Amino acid sequence: MTTTPTTPSAPAERAASPIDTIAESYITQYATLDPLGATAMGIAGHDAEMTDLSPAGQQTRAELARETLQTLDGVAPTDEIDEITLAAMRERLGLEVELHEAGEFLRDLNNIASPVQGLRDIFDIMPTGDVEAWSNIAARLNALPGAVDGYIESLRLAASTGAVAAVRQVEECARQAAEQADPESSFFTTFITGEAVDSVLDDSAACSLVRAELEHGATAARAAYATLAAFLKDELAPQAPQEDAAGRARYALWSRAFLGAAVDLEETYQWGLEELARVVAEQEAVAEQIAGPGATVQQAVAKLDEDPERTLHGTEALQHWMQETSDAAIAALNGTHFDIPVPVLTLECKIAPTQSGGIYYTGPSDDFSRPGRMWWSVPPEVTTFNTWREKTTVYHEGVPGHHLQVGQAVFERATLNTWRRLACWTSGHGEGWALYAERLMADLGFLDDPGDRLGMLDGQRMRAARVVFDLGVHLGLEAPEEWGGGTWDADKGWEFLKANVNMPEAFIRFEWNRYLGWPGQAPSYKIGQRLWEQTRDAAATKAEAAGEEFDIRAFHARALSMGSLPLDVLKTAFAG
Repeated sequence: MTTTPTTPSAPAERAASPIDTIAESYITQYATLDPLGATAMGIAGHDAEMTDLSPAGQQTRAELARETLQTLDGVAPTDEIDEITLAAMRERLGLEVELHEAGEFLRDLNNIASPVQGLRDIFDIMPTGDVEAWSNIAARLNALPGAVDGYIESLRLAASTGAVAAVRQVEECARQAAEQADPESSFFTTFITGEAVDSVLDDSAACSLVRAELEHGATAARAAYATLAAFLKDELAPQAPQEDAAGRARYALWSRAFLGAAVDLEETYQWGLEELARVVAEQEAVAEQIAGPGATVQQAVAKLDEDPERTLHGTEALQHWMQETSDAAIAALNGTHFDIPVPVLTLECKIAPTQSGGIYYTGPSDDFSRPGRMWWSVPPEVTTFNTWREKTTVYHEGVPGHHLQVGQAVFERATLNTWRRLACWTSGHGEGWALYAERLMADLGFLDDPGDRLGMLDGQRMRAARVVFDLGVHLGLEAPEEWGGGTWDADKGWEFLKANVNMPEAFIRFEWNRYLGWPGQAPSYKIGQRLWEQTRDAAATKAEAAGEEFDIRAFHARALSMGSLPLDVLKTAFAG
């Protein structure tokens, strides 16, 4: 049976409530205090500005959160949407205050998601289509040294209390900063030259002035990163501890922040071990389908890697395949399993300007003038790509994964306030949904090819392994005998990851460092998937108890229309 694709109409306009007004006021003020965040969220009007990363800037944002929480006290919700908004704001803003008071924002430093990377990465998503856009870029480049000075001030204050990232993270960030300071390799050198700039800036006097400001800004940005590299290497590294583990108190706080839920950490660790074993067994069964009875996973992988029909050569072929695969998924799912809003039907697949090896998604702007984008950061030495590994990644980052989830939330302008649509993000909800989406695509038959299915299981295995790694290392839990016994540490974790992550060693090393420096984030994917599945199963049980047939399509539609939520809030919304 085929279903004719439909185009969903916009939902009926909902009158703004007092809680919506408070949320709108908060996000308007927050965008002013965090212009980088405003750009990331797609809120216009702040692209020429820079976030204050100093202790004073951190304090001001924390005060805004506290004042907003106080304003919410005593305000009664008018409907279910209000009830969810109130619960989500209390949880998210409350955690922001907790993290601030614990000094976590002052010490923010790791190899993937700290200001060291964020001050550079923001330029990837800034508009570049007209003179005003490049003028904004120039202004932000010239403001970057001030942000670096403020960031150093925060790191220095944290260090005075003994709160310093592990030396492994400090040294890696110093290396990254030095790279951006180098006139030859720096992103800032190439960013302001080339076709993208020349297609907009002509030879007029006004454009010449913008070009001059861009050159000045790029020079200033490189110098700021040189200052940062020297600070990290010469001042912070000597104060940095050798120990990687975050410890229970910090880990429990960050776990709640990334999940929007409090979980039993020991039970979750045991579940991670069991889930890993289950996925490995499923992999072994699929491996025999690929390479014959008795074949190992490694033999199946080797056979797939040798298949020329599953191999792409060069980033141009990769980008084309990403776009083609994404477009096909959107066409197949729209009107059958999901009703995708028209603006969300567009997803741009791009090769990232960085070369770190990551694959990630950036959401659309508030008005969808900047579409959702899937980015692939390809290391310079990587020139071939295996489609069997990555079809599931396209579904994870695109549709029905992040793009559908984030794009649907942005589209819900008629019912959700700006904070709900653009600012309320919970990693466990978002990344958990993306893993849930991968499994859903397998259930729907999109990964029936044994190679593609092995690729999905390969990713699930990695995500299960890092639940074990992250909890084990940061909490100092007991390692199974097969992984060395005794207490988990970074070295045991390295051998464990090499055995369970089917990626080049350079990628595994980057991921290993990431997990060590960003406690609680990596497990939020797989734990989030678990909590999503538990919420779905509870909704199905509730429907069955009421004598009704569970409608999974309606479940997905309702869940996505709520936007990203703390997972405990999502669970309560469906239980009510």
